[in-house]
Amino acid sequence: MATNQTSFNNPKFTVPVNDVEQQTRTLEVEVKDFDYSKRSQWLRAAVLGANDGLVSTASLMMGVGAVKQDIKAMILTGFAGLVAGACSMAIGEFVSVYSQLDIELAQMKRDRERGDINGDQPAEGKEAEEGLPNPLQAAAASALAFSLGAMVPLLAASFIREYKIRLAVVVAAVTLALAVFGWLGAVLGKAPVVRSSARVLIGGWFAMAITFGLTKLIGTSGL
Repeated sequence: MATNQTSFNNPKFTVPVNDVEQQTRTLEVEVKDFDYSKRSQWLRAAVLGANDGLVSTASLMMGVGAVKQDIKAMILTGFAGLVAGACSMAIGEFVSVYSQLDIELAQMKRDRERGDINGDQPAEGKEAEEGLPNPLQAAAASALAFSLGAMVPLLAASFIREYKIRLAVVVAAVTLALAVFGWLGAVLGKAPVVRSSARVLIGGWFAMAITFGLTKLIGTSGL
């Protein structure tokens, strides 16, 4: 008796294994790219905030250390730089992200109005709203990252009374932290590690050297 059922073992209905593997690899690549694109926002705020806190606070402390050997003056300067910088970073990030939020909300409103006119509603409306930037979260992340970076030179100088040793320890601690921050940002952002770390490290050295040199020059000239 003949049967009308089609066998699933028929080669015509077999999905090639290579095609399935290729599609799987493509999906994996897309997921990885998506994760890194989503990660870029908080990564930028965290890495830049920590680097700014580290370099600016260390430069302030080195500048004061160029004309004053008192540990109290150096620590107070660093602490003032930490508080002022964290507040500045938080306010700046809040204003920037809030402006971005206003732009995206205005665009979503125009898209909804256009959808109402055309007789359809965008299906991705709720997902888009969930993905909107959070100004408070960005401000808090920037302030925290800046404070963590600024704590490195402060802790390095807090327990050393000898002037020259204190300056050397601050430079060494900042150098190590700059290398770590540069490496971390490169690894998480899938950037060249050596180039990124060297760029961050050399930039921090230049900032401290210029601040120390100019402050020393002004202090010795009596201006």
